[in-house]
Amino acid sequence: QVQLVESGGGLVQAGGSLRLSCAASGRTFSSYAMGWFRQAPGKEREFVAGISWSGFNNIYADSVKGRFTVSRDNPKNTVYLQMNSLKPEDTAVYYCAAATTGWTTTLRDDYPYWGQGTQVTVSS
Repeated sequence: QVQLVESGGGLVQAGGSLRLSCAASGRTFSSYAMGWFRQAPGKEREFVAGISWSGFNNIYADSVKGRFTVSRDNPKNTVYLQMNSLKPEDTAVYYCAAATTGWTTTLRDDYPYWGQGTQVTVSS
């Protein structure tokens, strides 16, 4: 199975930036679409951003569009989430996930592989 490990979370002031990384195991990483999700206390896990196997087709939730950027480095088996202009409402545990196809998707059921998550806290 694919193993995913997130890193880069922490405490940041509103308006600041943070870059999350997700390292994946296995040699089939480049064939998977990847996604970022987040879950705040008492809320459902929601889609944040997704990227196709090629890295050329990206989609974003309306709440983060224009502020967040997803990218991937397939030779390094790593996907990134650059978060700029952070707001207190961005506070959540952020998870990366791998799909079983190369097409970008927002559906949680399309992602069978998940990391353990990394905490992002934005103070005002």
